[in-house]
Amino acid sequence: MALNKEKKAEVVAKIGELLETSKLTVIAKYPGTSVKSFQELRRQAVDNGTTVSVAKNRLVKKALESNDRFSGLDTSVLTGQLMYAFNAEDEVAPAQVLANFAKTQPSVEFVGAIGAEGQFLSAEDVQALASLPSKDQLRAQLIATVNAPLTGFVGVLSGNIRGVLNVLSARAENIS
Repeated sequence: MALNKEKKAEVVAKIGELLETSKLTVIAKYPGTSVKSFQELRRQAVDNGTTVSVAKNRLVKKALESNDRFSGLDTSVLTGQLMYAFNAEDEVAPAQVLANFAKTQPSVEFVGAIGAEGQFLSAEDVQALASLPSKDQLRAQLIATVNAPLTGFVGVLSGNIRGVLNVLSARAENIS
């Protein structure tokens, strides 16, 4: 369906706003992906705080050019059927969402990403980001690391008390 000028301006403004607030914008090819699969991807993405959008590359290029931070980017890779994943809260989430989706949809392939500072990341860099643990997983690992010495210390203290109780109960059995 052809877009009129007003709709195109709205799309450019929306993409520009998403680019401005996003910590990482992941770009991926999606040839042959069904609408039903896209709906499932969007549901998974929303759970992660990620917005997945499909827009004409020409409109995305206009949105990039209208922002000073992104105006110097090489947009030659923006060809073909592309989807864009934006996330304003987590740098890794859009890459992880698309990587998980690509496991069930092998036709999905990373093209690259645009960082918050306006630099372009290669597809290999995006794949490496997708393999990193999420913020929640990192927080859990940090808590477990901090908690481990305390758990060991409590175990040592309770071991001494347990030993004293065992000696006392053995003495009590011998006396009776």
